[in-house]
Amino acid sequence: MIMDNTAPETGAELEAFRQRWRDEVSARNKRPDVAERPSHVVLAEQRRKPAPTLLSAPEASTARRKDATDYSEEIEPRVYHDLPDEEEQLRLGAEGQAHDRDTSKEPSSALEHYEHAVERENIGLLGDSISHYRKAFKSQLDSGVQEAYKRKHFPPSAFVKPKPVSPNPSGAAVTVPGTAHHSLHGSALPPTLKQLVEEFADLRIEPPPPATEGSPLERSLLGELPEEILTQILRNVAIKDVTSFARTAQVCKRLAFLVLTEEAIWKRAANGHEFGFAAMHYDFICDVEGFPTEANDEIARYLGAYDELPSDLSAALPTPEDRALAFSIHTHHLLHTAYASSWRQLFRSRPRLRFNGCYISTVNYTRAGATSTNTLSWGQPVHVVTYFRYLRFFRDGTAISLLTTAEPADVVHYLLKENLHAHHHRQDSMLPSAVMKDALRGRWRLSGPASSVRDAVTGEVEAEGEVHVETEGVVPKYTYRMHFALAQAGKGARNNKLAWKGFWSHNRLTEDCAVFTLKNDRAFYWSRVRSYKMGY
Repeated sequence: MIMDNTAPETGAELEAFRQRWRDEVSARNKRPDVAERPSHVVLAEQRRKPAPTLLSAPEASTARRKDATDYSEEIEPRVYHDLPDEEEQLRLGAEGQAHDRDTSKEPSSALEHYEHAVERENIGLLGDSISHYRKAFKSQLDSGVQEAYKRKHFPPSAFVKPKPVSPNPSGAAVTVPGTAHHSLHGSALPPTLKQLVEEFADLRIEPPPPATEGSPLERSLLGELPEEILTQILRNVAIKDVTSFARTAQVCKRLAFLVLTEEAIWKRAANGHEFGFAAMHYDFICDVEGFPTEANDEIARYLGAYDELPSDLSAALPTPEDRALAFSIHTHHLLHTAYASSWRQLFRSRPRLRFNGCYISTVNYTRAGATSTNTLSWGQPVHVVTYFRYLRFFRDGTAISLLTTAEPADVVHYLLKENLHAHHHRQDSMLPSAVMKDALRGRWRLSGPASSVRDAVTGEVEAEGEVHVETEGVVPKYTYRMHFALAQAGKGARNNKLAWKGFWSHNRLTEDCAVFTLKNDRAFYWSRVRSYKMGY
């Protein structure tokens, strides 16, 4: 009975499937554009269709990089501003006495080990950090060391919330205006910085209050100066150190108004060669070894290499004066279109490099270790690898690149030209500057419309915001090419980050290029070094 009931249902399903198949075949045969044309005609038309555009590997990577143009981050990076020079502690006289000679003292207590562990963790030395953490908790088996660290560096008083102030402390009705209402309303901060600065326009530099009630009133020497002389003093400060000029806004409200609104000072800083864009290079002005390209051109002219060029072509080459004029026109165009006609905003936000410090990249990664057959262990060991990359740029277009495991305090003070290749003949040198034995010479340039190089993909002028670095390789036949994007790290800083966009090795003999993977490498962050001064 079961087989008799199932057989008709199966036959009905097969018949329905056959009918659907006949309908599809008949519908396909009714289309004359496919049925009437021979197969070779259809294949020919398919070949004539444009194939999907496939970019080569470099072009595809460039296209992907252009999509992700924002390399900025709001998190404050780990920087190494004004690291002390260890040799200064060994000097005699007043200079040596001004430095603490116990900075290299080994920690003894659990709290000191914990502090060293936190410091090592912040700079990326995870292996040393774990070692100090173990010693800290081994010395004090309970969690008291962590609580002691919190009480010392994060006391509860630093997190006390201000009590809410009643808008009407006098207790009067809301409709009745009181004196407390007027005082609070008058002292409320305006919503924007512009309105806040406008309130400082009519203020003057007040003298300091007297020490006691009977003391005579003191004078304000800066407040007695005419406005023109005070502006000239601030201008000289900006030329000497633009950071100190910006910090004068913290002195008083009148100086804050002058710092934020005196456009003539910011224009001088932006157009000057001390910290401004007059010191930027948008074309390579030297070779990798640091020899100026102008000297090479003069040698070529002396040997008659340019005699075969047509006269109209040689006349069309832009002169340095023409380039300076074109750059000035482009700067004024950006001033009014991209930076709201503010020289201060242009100086802070327009891409530029800094010479009074170096760029440091801290790299951490883990790799599996090999287990020993002579020891009993539950798991496989893991190695934490830490190394640093250093980049320093000079005003003459040269650069220094260094990859080492030495910490920044042992390196930044020796990133000097005179230390390049000074220790190659002595690999076992114990001098402090021996960390420079693997340093590489190089050159740099910025991208932008002022550059004579055109974009490799579009063929148009380059956009601003990128850095190109070329250095010598580990052997003479190779050169390294690095491509970075200038970005910001943190809420207040600008142009303090170099994000990787590419890293290549170029063979001079075969003209071949190989790509270095950037799996473990991290971005560079700028750190100020006081001994560099103006970066010459």
